[in-house]
Amino acid sequence: MSNIDDLIGKIFPQKLPTIAELEARFPARDLPNGALVTRFAPSPTGFLHTGSLFTALIAQKVAKQTGGIFMLRLEDTDTKREISGAGEKLLGEMAEFSVIPDEGFLGQAEKGHYGPYLQSQRADIYCAVIKYLLKIGRAYPCFATTEELEMMRSEQEAEHLIPGYYGRFAKYRDYPVEEALKLIKQGVPYVIRFKSYGNHENKIPAYDLIRGDLMLTENDQDVVILKGDGLPTYHFAHVVDDHFMRTTTVTRGEEWLSSLPLHLDLFAALKWKHPDYAHLPVINKLDNGNKRKLSKRKDPEAAVSFFLEDGYPPIALLTYLMSIANSNFEEWWALQPLAPLNDFEFTFTKMSLEGALFDIDKVRFFAKEIIAQQKAQQVARDANEFAKRYLPAYAKLIEKDFDYFVKIINIERDKPNPRKDYTTYRDIYQAMQFFYDECYYKMLADNPLPFNPQYDPTTIKTILLDISENLDFSLPEESWFSSLKEIAFRHKFAANLKTYKKEPDIYIGHTGDVAEMLRITLTTSKNSPNLFYVLQIIGRKRVQERIALVVEKYL
Repeated sequence: MSNIDDLIGKIFPQKLPTIAELEARFPARDLPNGALVTRFAPSPTGFLHTGSLFTALIAQKVAKQTGGIFMLRLEDTDTKREISGAGEKLLGEMAEFSVIPDEGFLGQAEKGHYGPYLQSQRADIYCAVIKYLLKIGRAYPCFATTEELEMMRSEQEAEHLIPGYYGRFAKYRDYPVEEALKLIKQGVPYVIRFKSYGNHENKIPAYDLIRGDLMLTENDQDVVILKGDGLPTYHFAHVVDDHFMRTTTVTRGEEWLSSLPLHLDLFAALKWKHPDYAHLPVINKLDNGNKRKLSKRKDPEAAVSFFLEDGYPPIALLTYLMSIANSNFEEWWALQPLAPLNDFEFTFTKMSLEGALFDIDKVRFFAKEIIAQQKAQQVARDANEFAKRYLPAYAKLIEKDFDYFVKIINIERDKPNPRKDYTTYRDIYQAMQFFYDECYYKMLADNPLPFNPQYDPTTIKTILLDISENLDFSLPEESWFSSLKEIAFRHKFAANLKTYKKEPDIYIGHTGDVAEMLRITLTTSKNSPNLFYVLQIIGRKRVQERIALVVEKYL
């Protein structure tokens, strides 16, 4: 008569390590007291989601500030959904946001002593643990067909019962070992299920680092732990990996809270200490007045690549994510907007229980503030790196004369309240094109100059030629503007708008109108950075060339 050892030998004919050998192979980590070991465990099934970046950021933060370890484990057991190269792409996008693992899967290589860090390469570990569960009677082979499972679901639905494989519906739970062995020898497909002793009518205590003490429905589901293809399910692999990788703290989205009873049940069956759990609030979006989770299909900002390609400083998105992570962050940040985020002391207790509504305007606010506060050299370097990847023609202009680009970026920057002209690096390109002759001439040819129709072309020509010949470029800004006022006065323009409104019969306009004529001539737009600095950067010779061209061809 066959026994359980015969069944196990048929299921796992290969030599496998024992649990004791695995415990020795992956010993407790030698870390300081209080150091946390966290992990980010994505699947290689596409781009890095903004919500996933949030999860990884928090995992890295708590590890770093406790002197612990942040690792990356690639959960690549869902072969049907896996996209080739997605793991490397995820790593690259994480690196763009400075969320870099201390150990784990690092692309073509791994770092650390608790690997492999790809689940697909850990089959011997999973099989060894399942072998142990079979031996102690906490797992069993299940031969239920698709048709049987569908009939079970229909019956549960008709009786208004909780769906799943449990209790009287778990047909193969107590199937005789001899019969199970016979079916396996015949080649009948099967999976391995966990045998739960729970009851969904019971409540069990649990603790969440964000939500505190909880009472959850006890697990009674005999879930699949080894699929027919020989790969483990997420639920089982998560438990085994977090135990042997010595994870102390699991940060994951609150959608996984419903799985916590199952995971605790698995840990208890194996007599392993479970890690602490922090179920993070999800990032939501308003859709026709209703909240929904930020969607890969519907929302471009769900992918972190959206922010990279649009030219947001990565630190701006990280700052925004930290602002929704802790309620006291913005007060801290307002006092030191350029301080490293690592200086902020994150705590789980200051996390909101409600999912934040994603606010692109808030991201834009942080981006604008950060770019404005940074030194010109840094902004110029970062903008150039962006251009190399996404706007190569722009990069060529910058690299012709990098110091010239820095001067453009530095306009009105070195003062207590610097200008806030740019939200993204793309904005810089749009705003600064006219500084480069190649772009300026194209803009001039493509767009009509928006001169005020109140003034006829002859008047504008006369004023521009006067400016070209007589405006003193060598004066400080205040004296320079006085020089512009003198030119304006010669052509019957008042010193300011107030004087013009007071005596409209004497004057035909005011100095601001004259400044606008010059601004449009030099930039093709009514809006530009401070006109004085535009003149200083372009230089007298090029100013005169542009005035001459506009007077000759466009007026």
